[in-house]
Amino acid sequence: MIKEIKTILYATDLSNTSVYAFRYAVCLARALDARLHILHAVEPMSQDARTTLQFFISDPRLREEALNRRFENARDLLNERQEGFWAQMPLDEKVLRDRVDEIEVIEGFAAEAILRRAESLPADMILMGSHAHGISHTFLGTVAKRVLRRARIPTLIVPYAED
Repeated sequence: MIKEIKTILYATDLSNTSVYAFRYAVCLARALDARLHILHAVEPMSQDARTTLQFFISDPRLREEALNRRFENARDLLNERQEGFWAQMPLDEKVLRDRVDEIEVIEGFAAEAILRRAESLPADMILMGSHAHGISHTFLGTVAKRVLRRARIPTLIVPYAED
């Protein structure tokens, strides 16, 4: 028997085209009567970047604030995109916002963070968008390829289309 899809993990890179994939996540959650979790991973700073930060910001408290600002900026952008998305929805579909259980920003390399979060939920499906590359570029980004290769649950990659 195929397992029902009741929990969808929507992973976003916060690009301008990511709202296109989010539309699919919302529609799929409605069609499957599923819950939606939204995730963005902030890549860890390299040791070189941390050393540079220590060199230019000697006060440990200010340095910690600068590190935390990366998460705050990502959260703010994610919330801004959510508000914009829901503001454009027809009034009778705004109730679909109730399907969103969680919006989170975590630190980690994107593919690993997505797979770890999918397992810990546990999610029944991962949904993410592809990049809007031209014909000379790869169709799927590195993160999507890594997630597809290692996922143990259905994974939907939504290609970007300008419509």
